[in-house]
Amino acid sequence: MIKVVLAEDQTLVRGAIAALLRLEGDIEIVGEAGDGREALSQLIDLQPEVLVADIEMPHLTGLDLAQQIRDKELPIKVVILTTFARPGYLRRALDAGVRGYLLKDAPASRLADAIRSVHRGGRAVDPELALQAWNDDDPLTDRERLVLRLAGEGTSASDIAQQLHLSHGTVRNYLSEAIGKLGVSNRIEAYRLARQKGWL
Repeated sequence: MIKVVLAEDQTLVRGAIAALLRLEGDIEIVGEAGDGREALSQLIDLQPEVLVADIEMPHLTGLDLAQQIRDKELPIKVVILTTFARPGYLRRALDAGVRGYLLKDAPASRLADAIRSVHRGGRAVDPELALQAWNDDDPLTDRERLVLRLAGEGTSASDIAQQLHLSHGTVRNYLSEAIGKLGVSNRIEAYRLARQKGWL
């Protein structure tokens, strides 16, 4: 049996996915989590072989969980199941060590096959999204991305500077660089575009 933890913040969606996977004879759902922090706790306690996670969740995202698994060197493979057909998310997911990336409108049989493939050491990535990802490079640096995310969430430049231990001028420079690279006129447009592309 392939032991799986399922992390999805929408209760009905999580229940439906779990019910479908329980119909498979070789997949066992050993844990279900409604947010990233709960999922991380279950991963450590239950030691599943595969994590199936949404990207957008409270506390920790699916990408954060993948990074935690990598940092803690846990022997758990990750499959992202999401509504976000954004190439930037896929690039970041692969960089974090994710082995599978499927959209939620995929047939249930494809998810089960992806879990089996990833469990065996393979990859399972939506082919159309993979093609888009390699033609859509993220121009932002990690620091520009972080500053832009905070600014887009409404944090003032002064608070960003304090939070990241930077000068106010340095924060403004990062924002200006991000705005220039994205070819927009202000930080709000830059944030929207970067979110749309999946770069944040």
